[in-house]
Amino acid sequence: MEKTALIVVDMVRDFTQPDGLVYYPQNAEVLPVIGKVVDYFHKTNRTVIFIRHSYRAGKYDRNLVTMRPNCIEGTGGDEIDPSLNVLDSDYQIKKRRYSAFFGTDLDLVLRENKIERVVIVGTKTNNCIRATVTDAHYLDYRPVVLSDCVATNSELVNRVHLEDIAKYLGQVMTSEELINLLESE
Repeated sequence: MEKTALIVVDMVRDFTQPDGLVYYPQNAEVLPVIGKVVDYFHKTNRTVIFIRHSYRAGKYDRNLVTMRPNCIEGTGGDEIDPSLNVLDSDYQIKKRRYSAFFGTDLDLVLRENKIERVVIVGTKTNNCIRATVTDAHYLDYRPVVLSDCVATNSELVNRVHLEDIAKYLGQVMTSEELINLLESE
């Protein structure tokens, strides 16, 4: 049996709430399914890691020069969506780039917990999900993306990236398929 962790990428208020600075309605559609997966991982005592896109307030960041400001510390926009059940035992890791691995201690947390397979859910399939999956693959984790738990602002773009991930970087399955797999192990 592989040790499996759930990585929830950028399900923060600026992405998930209608008044968020980079809100996509597609995120509201996947949020309840992500919530069920989080609850399943909690119920089965598996590792849950919330990745929070978070820029430092009042500090320079090149990304904020080239795109609209969002997910700034202290604004509430970088806080985990309140519909997700975050436990004290969960990890919360802040990031400032697309990949949840770049410039963070995610790899260390996974290795300390002896994780082999990472289940990745969240927003921006074409950016943050894809970058995180790519780095997980290169770091020799077994990435799994849940197709009903990721979104971006274009269904075509979402589908194309899921097809590429399945072909080159890891597995793509639904949340129901994942739970069935984990139950059978």
